[in-house]
Amino acid sequence: MRRLLLALGFLTRLPVPSVRAEAGDFAAAIRYYPLAGAVVGAVVAAAGWTGAFVDPWIAALVALMAWCWITGALHLDGLADLADGLGAAHGDRSRLLAVMADPHIGSFGVVALVLQLLAKLLLLHAVAPVGWWTLVPVAMAARAGPLAWARWLPPLKPGLGASVAGAVRRHDLAGWGALLLGAGVFLPPLLAAVPLIPAYALWLKRRIGGVTGDAHGAGIELVETGLLLALVAAGGR
Repeated sequence: MRRLLLALGFLTRLPVPSVRAEAGDFAAAIRYYPLAGAVVGAVVAAAGWTGAFVDPWIAALVALMAWCWITGALHLDGLADLADGLGAAHGDRSRLLAVMADPHIGSFGVVALVLQLLAKLLLLHAVAPVGWWTLVPVAMAARAGPLAWARWLPPLKPGLGASVAGAVRRHDLAGWGALLLGAGVFLPPLLAAVPLIPAYALWLKRRIGGVTGDAHGAGIELVETGLLLALVAAGGR
């Protein structure tokens, strides 16, 4: 329970009770990220369902606003930092890490944020006929990604990426993977996470050589968008 509260406190803006964390608890909280994701998805789904009583576009906008609020734009910040780093690095890993650590946002980051928010707005509008409840497993599956990336990729610098390295045990990854596959029986588009998560890991390995906290956040955003697209594509058929 302590580690779940730590996961919720880190990944969401929800008021959670303070807990006494022992050494290693914060890193081990990564094992509960998918559960925190389910909470995120439930809040976003509730916002979209409520907004749908007014207008479908209002519903999509309210859901997007709720998504940004409950996460504190944490993962969007990671996406912007990664985009800035890749845009400015030109193959220089030390420059990439320096740019990603800069608290200011550059043009590449702005473009990435605008495109991501527009994509989510359009996909939220399109996913409404499929069912707002589908956002719960989407957010849950996306936050299983960091467990895989933390286990598969080396950390590139001190920070979140380094702190969670080694905290994911083999059976943690196997358990969440099995749950994802089981959920895919009832919601097949969710199985798109199976190629998306390792594909992002492979891309990170080739482009930057490992993972950082920003890369974890960017990956969550990208996997969420990919899963929303899969839902929309399946609903259209």
